[in-house]
Amino acid sequence: MKTEAEFDQYAEDYYQMLKSSITKSGEQPEFFAEYKIQDTLQLTKKLSFDPKVIFDFGSGIGNSIPFFRKYFPKSKLICADISSKSLDISKKRFPGSEEYFRIYEGGIDLPDESVDLVFSTCVFHHIDHEEHSHWLRELLRILKVNGVLMIFEHNPSNPLTVSTVKHCPFDVNAKLIPGRQLKSLIRNVGGRNIDLAYRIFFPHALSFLRPFEKYLKKIHFGAQYYVCARKL
Repeated sequence: MKTEAEFDQYAEDYYQMLKSSITKSGEQPEFFAEYKIQDTLQLTKKLSFDPKVIFDFGSGIGNSIPFFRKYFPKSKLICADISSKSLDISKKRFPGSEEYFRIYEGGIDLPDESVDLVFSTCVFHHIDHEEHSHWLRELLRILKVNGVLMIFEHNPSNPLTVSTVKHCPFDVNAKLIPGRQLKSLIRNVGGRNIDLAYRIFFPHALSFLRPFEKYLKKIHFGAQYYVCARKL
């Protein structure tokens, strides 16, 4: 995993860099933040699962906070990141009742089975691939039995995504992970009932086609994907 200093150096300019990097999509950063929370809500409803404590692993400057408040208003949200500067910015951007938690390089200093849902968006491509299993075990460790692990990542099979990551300053040295590989890793560390789905096939100019995306989730060319798993 990158060090705190590496993430801190981009914290103040992160939003603008992110906004600049996704111009070809025709969308704002809020679009990408919101759809992930919407997907998470749909999956938890499908599972008849009502998370009381949500752990946002790699919450950064808080882009997901408004949408957790909107779609999970009764849940306690723990915003967790290795970058203390990012967490400070998040607090200033979205003051409220969220709990903030500093992640250190060795692990997550929380008790076993202490959260209901672990959420992570575009974090694992910043973690050295040989460390993926370690961090997945940590996330499953803090997850309660019957809890849900929800991970979103960039899809290396999508040329536009690859180009976007390549030209994004804070993604320097990022190494994308294929969805099937992440799914296999989660299974190997104990995740069960694993679902892999691909997302965002159409840019804003073709957004009228997005209702059809629900039929494309198994086609591995979406710009991003999620892996959802249970701890049983």
